[in-house]
Amino acid sequence: MFSRSQKWVSVLALTALSSSLLVGCGGGDGKTEQKKSDNGKTAAQGEARGAATVSLYDRGRVPAEEGTMDKNRWTDWVNTNGPTNVKYVLIPRTDSITKFNTLFASGDVPDVINEYEPQYRDLLFQQKQLLPLDDLIDKYAPNYKQLLAQYPQLKKAGTKPDGKLYEIGRLQGTMSMYSLIIRADWLKKLNLQMPQTPEDLFKIAKAFTEQDPDGDGKKNTYGISLASDSGMGISKMYGDVGWVVKDGKLVYDWDRAKASNEFKKRLFDEGVVDKDYLTDKNGEKAKQDWLSGKLGMYVMQHSQQLNPGLNNYQTLKKNVPSAEILPVPLPKTQFGQFSMNFLNPAQMTTVVYRGAKDPVAAIKYIDFMASKDTAKVMKYGLEGSHWKQEPNGCPIPVDMERNKKELVYVPDLAMQTSPDLVGACNKTESSFDPKMPDHQAYLTFIKQAREAYETPERPIPDLTLSEHMPTLPADLAKINTDLTQQISGFWAKSIVSGSAYTIDKALSDAKAVWEKGGGKQLEDWYAKWYVDNKDKAFLTQDIYKFLNK
Repeated sequence: MFSRSQKWVSVLALTALSSSLLVGCGGGDGKTEQKKSDNGKTAAQGEARGAATVSLYDRGRVPAEEGTMDKNRWTDWVNTNGPTNVKYVLIPRTDSITKFNTLFASGDVPDVINEYEPQYRDLLFQQKQLLPLDDLIDKYAPNYKQLLAQYPQLKKAGTKPDGKLYEIGRLQGTMSMYSLIIRADWLKKLNLQMPQTPEDLFKIAKAFTEQDPDGDGKKNTYGISLASDSGMGISKMYGDVGWVVKDGKLVYDWDRAKASNEFKKRLFDEGVVDKDYLTDKNGEKAKQDWLSGKLGMYVMQHSQQLNPGLNNYQTLKKNVPSAEILPVPLPKTQFGQFSMNFLNPAQMTTVVYRGAKDPVAAIKYIDFMASKDTAKVMKYGLEGSHWKQEPNGCPIPVDMERNKKELVYVPDLAMQTSPDLVGACNKTESSFDPKMPDHQAYLTFIKQAREAYETPERPIPDLTLSEHMPTLPADLAKINTDLTQQISGFWAKSIVSGSAYTIDKALSDAKAVWEKGGGKQLEDWYAKWYVDNKDKAFLTQDIYKFLNK
């Protein structure tokens, strides 16, 4: 509610196809003699090659016949075709911070540090462990320099409060990550229209609960879920995201919090939501209710809804062949009309250790990985071996089973690589075949979802994406976490307690805890941060520039 989420969500993990479109290949020993690269480039004979150590996540995904995460066809390809002799330092993905801390304590820090967690990268900056990269990029990184010029938002996202650029990022492309989905066949059966306001949504939810929309003669359906993402969707509908800009100032908005929770309480009191939603921590029960045809409205990530690899759409259609679904824009409230989160278009991933033995070699490695040619190899593999060109279309796999084995582990190697550089073929839609009915259904749904959610006329209400929120100092971060837990508990209690614990009482208790627990310190810190950074930070309006590029 107040703090940046630490969950990094990827959109549309799309089938074995999408996992197979992520890597390059080759062999080679990384020596300095003249070699012709697998992407057609030739390294100059005798060219001086520096050396760098580079951290690399290890998830245990590498098949035994492919080698190990630090020694395989892809690491060989990078060493053969890139400008730097690279030694990879393996980092367990599930415990990366502990491993990095151990490396720092031992003085054996990789020159290039790849870490998704923005708070840890910020901590390294605060501890003065990072190297500013402006001059190195200007002199030795023509590919990344061009990206910064073409996408100034990338520079915004990588620049720290001292005005210097420390973080390297990648361009992923972007799209809305969630939709409010409705059973359109139920709307037709009950002669209802798409919801335009919260009152419309409430009436539809009530009808879906009480008027037997599935026609089985039983009272076994309900209107909307409050669990997990669906509860988040209602909060977003009211712009209830904590910190918002009002009259040019960044403030915490209690009015939106009160309104969103009043609406949730009304839904609960009227019996149109699952009464046990609080115990459905990860939303799995609500998901099963949706897939079994017992739930009328539901907020779901696109990656979970119509993904052939996850079979959610097929499961719904198998269980309820007559089901028709549509994405619906969030209804307009007194605070405006909003959308839900987007995939981060400028994801920061990489920093350089200030003690790097050869910073030039490190930045040349990063620049090679950031090039358009490398992006194509990292996304598709090698032409002829892993993909072939479809006439007037995108690369398609030569051998899907081979790709599953040989390409599945490459995304972590490509953390500086921008998949969006391949152009339109990076869009989710390119991975689906419109001649296949399920794929065509997906394409139709995504087109509707983009129209519903990807417009600045219905912006996300957040100041920015969670990955780009400023990192609080340690003492304020503790205050923030404590307040979040307590205040969330008050709202949850008020929703399920009827008249025994009202929304007004929850608001009063929340404000009291806020005052006593250090909320004023948070207000002052965020207010000052916004004044100092509003013109140079990566904020919500920057997302829409990527949509319109």
